Amino acid sequence: MEHKIVFATHNENKLKEVAALLSPLYHVVGLNDIGCHEDIPETENTLEGNAYLKSKYVYDHYGLDCFSDDTGLEVTALHGEPGVFSARYAGEGRNSDDNMAKLLRELHDKTDRSAQFRTVISLILKGEEHHFDGIVRGNIIEEKRGRAGFGYDPIFQPIGYAETFAELGSDVKNEISHRAIAVKKLIRFLHDHKA
Repeated sequence: MEHKIVFATHNENKLKEVAALLSPLYHVVGLNDIGCHEDIPETENTLEGNAYLKSKYVYDHYGLDCFSDDTGLEVTALHGEPGVFSARYAGEGRNSDDNMAKLLRELHDKTDRSAQFRTVISLILKGEEHHFDGIVRGNIIEEKRGRAGFGYDPIFQPIGYAETFAELGSDVKNEISHRAIAVKKLIRFLHDHKA
């Protein structure tokens, strides 16, 4: 039997990606689906803190089991930046092209281009919070390649692959990405603790 759970996001790309991973056992709905059109503030300085703010907001205001994520791209040569500020690295407009352009400018004279994507999921199930994380390591290439994906996908090349996330396509990305790793941990937990 399919269970309904809220993913605290307005990002339709992320919603589709995660819904595909949780299907068919869970019917994942987003914030728009439950009538939550607020832009939930992400005021913490950690991925864990921001993920918790979003899941707690939905649980407190709508009384629904919910999970949320926060993801950061952590670049070694930039001491972990953009990190928690990845979505708004180039400004509050949250423009992916601007964010990538700024990152490539910051790295133009760096030889170490290693980076990792890290996702933290905060799940609130029956009033209790649980955390899950996922990391995928790779390198930032020098120019964008590929049209699939979103965010920094066109400039992130995961270790072991000749393609960027944007070239690999959603089927492969959903198997190996940071979000996929965290969601798989979430799925195992949900299977063990059926809602």
